[in-house]
Amino acid sequence: MGDVEPTGSGFMIRDLVRGGVAGLLATAAMSVVMVAGDRAGLMRDQPPKRITRAFLPGNRHRPKPGEGVLGALAHAGFGAAGGALFGLLTRGRRPPAPAGIGYGLAIWLVSYQGWVPGLGILPPISRDRPGRVAVMAAGHVVYGAALAAAMRSLNRDLPDRDADRSGSSTRESPALELVVGGTDRGLPGHEAR
Repeated sequence: MGDVEPTGSGFMIRDLVRGGVAGLLATAAMSVVMVAGDRAGLMRDQPPKRITRAFLPGNRHRPKPGEGVLGALAHAGFGAAGGALFGLLTRGRRPPAPAGIGYGLAIWLVSYQGWVPGLGILPPISRDRPGRVAVMAAGHVVYGAALAAAMRSLNRDLPDRDADRSGSSTRESPALELVVGGTDRGLPGHEAR
């Protein structure tokens, strides 16, 4: 009996699980950057702790018991969910580092220029502490690079569905085309071989 190849929703579940695992690993790598920035005095408060504090009962701007642990758990969960979505977007492929970095920076922009200041938790990037902005941008670059690397490693057992005739992997999933700039499907600068 050989391995059974998943079909339909089986592919989706595989991609979600692998993406979630990759997201957890990438969040751990990102957390190293965040802790280093905090120890260097650039952060003031860790954003995951501030976000968690805002959702706990009581004054949203006053420290609460357990917010550090809950913030770390929420950050891991958010990173895993982001990885699961990336797993779906890459559809079992081996994404290049630029795709992961673009994805990580997109999460940073949507979060820290969008919903986080929109909920009054932290100021937008343009008005936040420069040190925190730099640390969080760098952290999301690390998250994205680590996410792509983990996905490549986790998907190494899958056939390379993107290999062109020369044997090198060049094409991305349609969602990744937005991040890395197209494929060889007749787009300008990517003429068919």
